Amino acid sequence: MTDRLFTETLCAAVGEDLLSTRLSEDVVFADLGAETVRPLLDFAALNDILARCALEPPRLRLHRKGAPVPASRYTDTGRTSGAERTVIRPDGLYRELRDGASLVLDAVDRLHPPVREATDDLMRLVRERAQVNLYLIWGDSHGFDTHWDDHDTFVIQVEGTKSWQVHGPGSRRHPMKVDSDHGHGAPEGTVWEGVLSPGHVLHVPRGWWHTVKGTGDVSMHLTFGFTRATGIDWARSLLQHLYDVDFFRADLPRFGSAEDRRKHQHELIRRLADAAEKHDVDGFLAEHDARFPRRQSFALPWAVDGAAPQAHTRVEFVPILPPPVKREGEQVAVTVSGKRYRLPAAAEPVLDALARRPRTTVAELAEDSGTPIEATAAVLRALVRHHLVLLR
Repeated sequence: MTDRLFTETLCAAVGEDLLSTRLSEDVVFADLGAETVRPLLDFAALNDILARCALEPPRLRLHRKGAPVPASRYTDTGRTSGAERTVIRPDGLYRELRDGASLVLDAVDRLHPPVREATDDLMRLVRERAQVNLYLIWGDSHGFDTHWDDHDTFVIQVEGTKSWQVHGPGSRRHPMKVDSDHGHGAPEGTVWEGVLSPGHVLHVPRGWWHTVKGTGDVSMHLTFGFTRATGIDWARSLLQHLYDVDFFRADLPRFGSAEDRRKHQHELIRRLADAAEKHDVDGFLAEHDARFPRRQSFALPWAVDGAAPQAHTRVEFVPILPPPVKREGEQVAVTVSGKRYRLPAAAEPVLDALARRPRTTVAELAEDSGTPIEATAAVLRALVRHHLVLLR
C-alpha cells in the first residue's frame, strides 16, 4: 500500500529514531528513490485535484519573489447555485506560472487519498498532527525569501529539481507561530546545501532558516508539516484544570494589605505546584493522544442498514492513533477524538488487533484477534455505527 511503502522506506533510510527522539533536532537528507514517492502525487493527479475541487485563495495561492501574486490576476468571481465564489482561471494560472510564480496548495492530504494515507501513517509514528502542502514552480525563480517555519517539515521532492540551502537555527530557539520577532536574520553560512530530485527527502527542523530556489527546471514537492506539543501547550492544559480549584476562582485581595497579597500569591504558587504535579506531562500527553482528531469519513450503507460484513469485506480503523481502551466490568471504554464509547467486552481483542493493523479484512481481523468470524462481524457492526471503522 502507498502509505506503508513510503513510511517503511523512510524509516529504513533515516532510522525510526528520527521520527521520535531526533525529530526537530537536526537537518536530515535521504534518498528514497523516485519509485517510492511517485505513487504519492504526479501531474495527472494534480490536474484532477484542480479540476474536481472548488479551490480558491488562500487555499490555493501564488507567490513570486517573496510576495503574494494578487488573486485577481488568476481568478474570476462567478455565481454557482446562486452563491458568489472565486474560481481559478486556467489561462491566468498558466501565465503566472510561466512568469516565475510559485503555486502553493494547502492541505493536499485532504484532497488526495495516497497523500492522506501516507500522512496518517506518519502521524501514527510521530504522534503529532500533520498537514501536507504542495509547492510547484518553473524556472529559476523563488516564491519565498529566506525564512523559517514554525513547524517541523519533511520535504518530499516528487517532480523535477529544486535548490535548497539550510542555514540553521536563528537567535531565538524553538520559535512558535505567535512569534513576530524573527531574530536578526538567518545565521551566516549553511549547514546543508544541495539540489533535491524525485525521491529525495529533507527534514528541516522548526525555526531553522532556509533558502529555496528553482533550478531552471520544473519543481513539485510536498511538505509534511508537524506541529509538536510544547511546554506551553502543557501549561495551557494545566490552566483548564485550575478552574476546578476553589482558591484559583477566588478574587485577588486587591484592597487587602501588601502582606495579604503576598500570602495569597504564595498560596497560589503552592496550589499551582500541586496542580502541576497532579496533571503532569505524561497525563497531558495521554490526554493529547485521546483527543487526537480523526479524519472526516463516511461508512454508507453499513452504518445505516446494519448489514453484516463478510469475510472478504475490507476494514479500516478510523482513529489515527491507537485509542486508549479501558476494561469496565462487562464492557470496555474507548476514547477517540475526546469522545468516550462503551462497548461489550468482546470488542477488546478486536480493538487491540485494529490498533496494530488499521487496514485489514474481516477474516484477517478475526484471525489476528482470536475472535470467531461471526463475533468479529458483530463487533464491527457496533463499531461502524459509532464511526470507529469503515467497511468497504
